[in-house]
Formats: sequence, C-alpha cells, structure tokens
Amino acid sequence: MYILSNKNGNYFLSDTTVNLNPSADQLVDIIGLTAQAVRFFDVEPRMAGLSYSNFGSAKGEIPQKMAKAVAKAQAKWPELLIDGEIQANVALSKEYIEENYPFSKLSGTFANTLIFPNLESGNIAYKLLMEFGGAEAIGPILMGMRKAIHVLQKGSSVSDIFNITAIAVVDAQEQEISEKAAHD
Repeated sequence: MYILSNKNGNYFLSDTTVNLNPSADQLVDIIGLTAQAVRFFDVEPRMAGLSYSNFGSAKGEIPQKMAKAVAKAQAKWPELLIDGEIQANVALSKEYIEENYPFSKLSGTFANTLIFPNLESGNIAYKLLMEFGGAEAIGPILMGMRKAIHVLQKGSSVSDIFNITAIAVVDAQEQEISEKAAHD
C-alpha cells in the first residue's frame, strides 16, 4: 500500500507493488488488509474497487473480477464502506457519485482508499500522481506479514527513509502489544 498525501488530504492505494494479477479472492484479502492498515493510521476507510467500468457499464474481465471481489468483501465485512466496480475519477468525486450513482455506498462522500485490479494499474497510477500530481508518497507499506517488515525503493529520499522507519517502529510496537495480549 502507498499513502499519497496532497493538498486534498491522504489517500491510500493498494496493491501498487506486490500482486501482479490478483484473483477476486486475493482482492478480498487485499481489501481486508488495506482496511486494517488504513485504520492503523486512525482513518476510517472509504473504499473503491477500481475498474474502467461503473457498476456494470462496461463488460470485461477486470470489471467482473472487481465487482465479485467487492461483493465478497461486503458480505465478509458488512460494516466496511466499500463500493465498486467504479472508475477512479467517479470514486473521488462526491458530487458525481451523488448525481449519477445515488445508490452507491459512497454516495454522500468519496473514496479515500483505492483498490486496484492489478499491479500495473496501481503502480502506474501512484507514480503518475507523484510526478504530475505533486503528491508525496509514503510507502510501500507491506501488509499481512507476521513481523513488522517494510522496504525502501532504490533512490529513497531521507524523508522516505524517515517515514518508513517511523511506520516500522509503530508497527513493531503494535505487534508486540498484540503478541503479549495473546499470551496473557
């Protein structure tokens, strides 16, 4: 997961660096891990399963896979605010969602957490946002590991190193607290 921070706030993007072409079931796992990670940062996730289609407006493997993953995630975590399959520009526009898709769970708000259907779309999107959008990127943040493990990309700045180190320290502390609680 990457956190992208810009003048409009923080956005959480998954999966941008690990899973090449996840299945619908793997996307459900990514959704769950991402929701947990977003909450780790004291933010309630408002999630969008991204596609080139809005709620069945176009056919294809990606919209079908994402719609299936979102439906399974909604069934598994009914309290989770997630909808899709939905286009990124729509997911990020409260007004557009309200006007065109009032039935959407995102109606009245907008997504702060974007779930990509495959690695190429996620990786391309976060890099474009960094370069053209001026967003500061924090990550990659690895999720679902047994220990607090995080990586840095080649050419990481001092700020990148500081941010990932801080996340790793807090992550390790949280895991230690959880392990102690499990043993008590």
